Amino acid sequence: MPKLTAEKLQAALAQNTVVPVYLLTGDDAYRKNLIIQKIREIVGPDDFNYYASEADKADWGEALALANTAPVFSSARMLVLTGIEKLRKDPKEALLRYLENPLPTTTLVLTHNDSKKMKTEKALAEACAAAGCTADFAELKKDELNVWVREKMREKGLKADFDSVDLLCESVGGELSALENEMEKLYLYALDREDKTITKEDVLACIGFSKEENPFELSNAITACSKARAVKLVDKLLDDGEEPIGVLSKITFPILKMARIKRMADAGMAPADILRAAGLMYWENRLVNSARSFPPQKNFVSALNRIIDADSAFKSSSGSDPKILLKGILLTLFAGK
Repeated sequence: MPKLTAEKLQAALAQNTVVPVYLLTGDDAYRKNLIIQKIREIVGPDDFNYYASEADKADWGEALALANTAPVFSSARMLVLTGIEKLRKDPKEALLRYLENPLPTTTLVLTHNDSKKMKTEKALAEACAAAGCTADFAELKKDELNVWVREKMREKGLKADFDSVDLLCESVGGELSALENEMEKLYLYALDREDKTITKEDVLACIGFSKEENPFELSNAITACSKARAVKLVDKLLDDGEEPIGVLSKITFPILKMARIKRMADAGMAPADILRAAGLMYWENRLVNSARSFPPQKNFVSALNRIIDADSAFKSSSGSDPKILLKGILLTLFAGK
């Protein structure tokens, strides 16, 4: 069977049938675990006919003996071996021999968690594909992550606009289990409300910020080229007790993002190509469209030099005034605006 996407494997399992071997690759442990749970529901092994272990800690003699043994008082047996990228030569060769003729009453699930190393595992991939199927679970990014969050919210009876989903993803990151936990908090937060629409304020409240403490407000001010607003926010963050090195980080990331966009726009790249090359979410189209209003490249270079100086000053406790250093970066970036 050819290599499947995670979505196609999920659709295949919806038919409640399984194959003798599954190789689940990629970095997304959350969705791989859900697939393993689904396979176990279909196979339905009792505890006596179920074996699970990390591959490098398993007794491979016992594991393969079980795989080659008919189930006891049951119609099926299931084995799950995780992290097979850690296997040494001898157990890997034994596994490949088993894959040449897997027992039909055994469902063997293997996970490989090193995408880079997997590119060199041609023999393993081909053997698993011939004996059953392989499926890749790359971490969701950009549009896929947004769609996944919106679908999960819909399953919980929640509605969310692009801004609130954007804020949730930026705040939590791409770790799906963490996002699932935050969405459960949002579900409970809106439980007694008739209107189940999740707003940016709801997201901020659930992740521990007030409306006035939006962690992306400074970043948004910089990418919007709002010099006065950005300078004011630096004052506020420092006055509220945030560490200068933390504020510097909030300044640096959007400046680097803008510099990449500006460079590609000046080179004549199409907006859609810039979006992909810069690793932007599709709702960040506004940045690409407003690239012409960004400062010139010489301003970015000067600002980055000031960032390096500020970083060195903060780490060496030089006694320099953090407000002067941080606001100096912004004034340099937006010089002439």
